Amino acid sequence: MLETSARLLRLLSLLQSRPDWPGAELAERLGVTTRTVRRDVDRLRDLGYPVESATGVTGGYRLGVGAALPPLLLDDDEAVAVVVGLRAAATGTVTGIEETSLRALAKLEQVLPSRLRHRVGAMQSAILPLTGPGPTVDPDLLTVLAAACRAHEGVRFGYQQRTRRVEPYRVVHTGRRWYLLAFDLDRDDWRTFRVDRMDSAPQPGPRFTPRPEPAEGVRTYVSNALTSSPYRYRATILFHAPLDVVAEHTSPTAGRLEHRDADSCLFYAGGDSLDTIALYVALKGIDFQVLDPPELGDHVRALARRLTNAGVMSVSRQPEDR
Repeated sequence: MLETSARLLRLLSLLQSRPDWPGAELAERLGVTTRTVRRDVDRLRDLGYPVESATGVTGGYRLGVGAALPPLLLDDDEAVAVVVGLRAAATGTVTGIEETSLRALAKLEQVLPSRLRHRVGAMQSAILPLTGPGPTVDPDLLTVLAAACRAHEGVRFGYQQRTRRVEPYRVVHTGRRWYLLAFDLDRDDWRTFRVDRMDSAPQPGPRFTPRPEPAEGVRTYVSNALTSSPYRYRATILFHAPLDVVAEHTSPTAGRLEHRDADSCLFYAGGDSLDTIALYVALKGIDFQVLDPPELGDHVRALARRLTNAGVMSVSRQPEDR
């Protein structure tokens, strides 16, 4: 019995390692006959593993998709990755899965070999997350919104003390917050809604025929809505560097980049303070030119004077060499 159980685990591990396996090759790997392989495959099916088979000269086996999740076999690197991911999920931005993550983590760590516990412990001790507290979102709420997007079903919810009737299209995650992109029926226009600011759970509405996407495209529309529309000032900056270079120093939620030519790109951003925009752009360390608004140029020049004066004063106050 022990020999059969060990062979079944070995067979399962092989089936998970690549899409297709000829029966003869499996038999050779396991040191058994092809008839034994067929019997072992039947045992795996009885345990809930959806093993598919093909007949003929090139017949073989593959692990298919089943109706339920059977036990999985993980190698060392995969097990470490899952443990670290579960620990991160326990303190993530989606509420309600912390307890579930901890339960799964407890089951996995209970069977981890000692060598893997040491690897996980060393990795966790070296990681220091600096993310501060932020808005959290109920995962059930995200599930409802995503299902409505997929089924083209309207929803109604409270938002900033008002009822909104919308046709949902996309659930967008920026890394810090969750948003719903939807067509607002009362405003007859596209809108983005912060999911954590919904005052009440979405109520189902009638099904709808999907509308054409915003003219500028979904990604551009959402980027504009999150980085420019909510702010007092909107700025257009010309960076004298290729787009991919500037992108390395720019968060997608800070502004939108647009290709201009091989040596330059445009940056569209918003802010409630021109000083804040000037400082953000200057700190990228890339030559730039303010295109709009004109008064932003005055703030950039004022910032340059302050930095120059600070540098001169710092040099003048240094102690003389003795």
